[in-house]
Amino acid sequence: MATIRQVQVTFDCAQPERLARFWCEVLGYEAPSAPEGFATWDDYNGSLPPEKRDAWFACSDPSGVGPRLYFQRVPEGKTAKNRVHLDVRAGIGLVGAERLAALEAERDRLVALGAVCERVLVADEENESCIGMQDIEGNEFCLD
Repeated sequence: MATIRQVQVTFDCAQPERLARFWCEVLGYEAPSAPEGFATWDDYNGSLPPEKRDAWFACSDPSGVGPRLYFQRVPEGKTAKNRVHLDVRAGIGLVGAERLAALEAERDRLVALGAVCERVLVADEENESCIGMQDIEGNEFCLD
């Protein structure tokens, strides 16, 4: 029998804390407390050499069910389509117009946070509706 392992999803990005806090709002995740001995993350970052400041940030599901999200600063920007993306399950159990309305309401909430709507795919004979989005650094994700 295989061992079950936890999964962490890692994002390469330009501004780890900013992107992590966006995803906290999207998913209802929580940012960690500042490291021990520091009142705030700003205090912690201020204690580091300039090249190490704001190098990473993480957030996690407060229920412990979902994967931890880890954000690491990289020098290069995003240049191509993601090979892996997150599906934010905002329409589970809903079909037709009710599903599309729920997805559009979530889309509007996320656009107000800085996300971009790429396309709305309306249900057809084979597939239910979904909405293609980009986060605040251009990473693709879907409202499903």
